[in-house]
Amino acid sequence: MATATTEGIKISVEAIYQKEFSNPNLHHFVFTYKVTIENRNPFTIQLLRRKWEIYDAAETLKLVEGEGVVGQQPVLEPGCAHTYLSGCTIRSGMGKMKGEFYVEKLNDGKLLTVIIPEFQLIANIFNN
Repeated sequence: MATATTEGIKISVEAIYQKEFSNPNLHHFVFTYKVTIENRNPFTIQLLRRKWEIYDAAETLKLVEGEGVVGQQPVLEPGCAHTYLSGCTIRSGMGKMKGEFYVEKLNDGKLLTVIIPEFQLIANIFNN
C-alpha cells in the first residue's frame, strides 16, 4: 500500500491485478485500485477534482482528469474518511500511477492540492 499526507489529508492506495478480467495474449491487463482519503484537519473539505498520470511500460504517459471520484465529490468532516474503488487497463502488464486531488476547505474556500502517492501496477500472471 502506498500512502502520502499533504495539507493534513492522508491518501492511501492499494492496487490489485484482476487476472480474471485480463487477457495477456491480447495485451489487456486490468487493475483495480482502492483509494482512501482521510481528513486529519480541524476543518471540513470537499474533493472537487482529480488528475491521474498512468504510466505503462508499453506506452507513453496517459493523463486522466475530471470532476470528483467515481461520480462523487465527497465532503469529509474532520476525522472522517472516504474510500472508493476504481480501475484501469494497461497493455504491458507493468506500469505505475500517481496523481493529485484538488480539494476545497469549506470554511474559507481555499483550494488545496493533495498528492496521490505513486503505486505500482504489476500483473502477477503466474500466481494471482
